[in-house]
Amino acid sequence: MDRLPFFAVARAAGFAIALVGTSAPAQTSDPARAPVEALDNGLISIMKGGKKLGTAGRVAQIAPVVDRAFDLPYMTRLAVGPPWVQATAAERTALIAAFRKLTINEYARNFADWSGQAFAIDPKIDTRGTDRLVKTTLSAPREAPVSIAYRVRMVGAEWRITDVFFKNAISQLTTRRADFAAVLARGGPTALIEHINTLADKR
Repeated sequence: MDRLPFFAVARAAGFAIALVGTSAPAQTSDPARAPVEALDNGLISIMKGGKKLGTAGRVAQIAPVVDRAFDLPYMTRLAVGPPWVQATAAERTALIAAFRKLTINEYARNFADWSGQAFAIDPKIDTRGTDRLVKTTLSAPREAPVSIAYRVRMVGAEWRITDVFFKNAISQLTTRRADFAAVLARGGPTALIEHINTLADKR
């Protein structure tokens, strides 16, 4: 395991980092932290399963966690940007499916083993309009801690993650949107669907 999924994309812009995680005891009862805590716990589980689970096993185990923790349709729409409006219903469905596959597969690939890592959620949850910002610190033995923040919003009756920020500043959606824009300009939604699926299938 060496980084969160979007860092595989952020790396193209010059960002790379080793990331690790394990849950700390609950520090606050704020419900906005729930999807972040669930994601943390899910990642720890697949890390500890490691090679025994295999990539397919980690995919199967983390998939329902990702589905519960993230607002994937909303994130896909924001990552695609204005071309989303012109996309057909079938293209939108395929884009969401590809984005989901990419998110799940990258977590399964990048969180493949565990060696005593830890991560903690800041008890102070910041307000961003109707959204919340949940900050975490990830650390590992002999490694400098890393700050990762999650923007969450209410979807129905539940909080869901809608963006992830490296060092509390570098947005996953901004990074993805920059990558996707060039593909959309060349070939529209069909090309982007193929591009995202290709990223998802990387080994």
